[in-house]
Amino acid sequence: MESSSSAIFFAISLFVYLVSAISYILYAALKKEQIGKIATVILSIGIATHTIALILRTIEVKHAPFVTIYESLSFWAWLIAVVYLVFQFKLRIRVLGALVTPLAFLAIAAASVLPDQYKESSPLVPALQSHWLEFHIITVFIGYACFAVSFAVSLAYLFKRTDDPKSLMTMDKLDSIGYKAISIGFPFLTIGVMSGAIWANMAWGRYWGWDPKEVWSLITWFIYAVYLHLRIVAKWKGRPAAFTSIIGFAAVIFTFIGVSFILSGLHSYG
Repeated sequence: MESSSSAIFFAISLFVYLVSAISYILYAALKKEQIGKIATVILSIGIATHTIALILRTIEVKHAPFVTIYESLSFWAWLIAVVYLVFQFKLRIRVLGALVTPLAFLAIAAASVLPDQYKESSPLVPALQSHWLEFHIITVFIGYACFAVSFAVSLAYLFKRTDDPKSLMTMDKLDSIGYKAISIGFPFLTIGVMSGAIWANMAWGRYWGWDPKEVWSLITWFIYAVYLHLRIVAKWKGRPAAFTSIIGFAAVIFTFIGVSFILSGLHSYG
């Protein structure tokens, strides 16, 4: 496994993401535009290298590269980097790379230190041999990646001491970006949960079985649903919204990783 082509490119991606995160932190601290541009280029290189790693992994294991916990963490790291870069170009939020790119690095770093038993891939069981696998996981993980951006923005909001209108990121803009990230991620999570139910019915003859990951996916969905409801109906903003975003992301982490290792069920990683 460790000498495979995909593992080599994963290792390169890990290093490049680290350099990218450090570059974004330096940009946020020094406010030098040239450093910000370099950080963006490095992140783009990391994404390109990581894409090659995912393609090679797919060829090696002969299935989508997000079945094992090792693959899933790596795929999530890639999506966090991609989603952030899209947000950066669309909303001009390069300074937030100092908070988001470390999340991508930590995700792939966590994958890299897993025991070999979690890195090895076995042939898919019949229930997983479906195109619903790709659709379900991709939609859910796009939502998770958007929530990671919102989490980073919420942290920045809570720790921001002053609101200088001339700063790279005002509190109003942070609040707005956090809302936009959740507004984009929530429909993807919703589609992912619904597609998972359809897939479960096809594979096991029932739409919902109260499996631990199903339950925690629903809890996560409700947290973000409450956030959006209060945001739209009650014009909820500021610190309460930021705290809710952080709570939602904590639920994402537990749903994705905690449930898999703490609670047994059909979705647990072996």
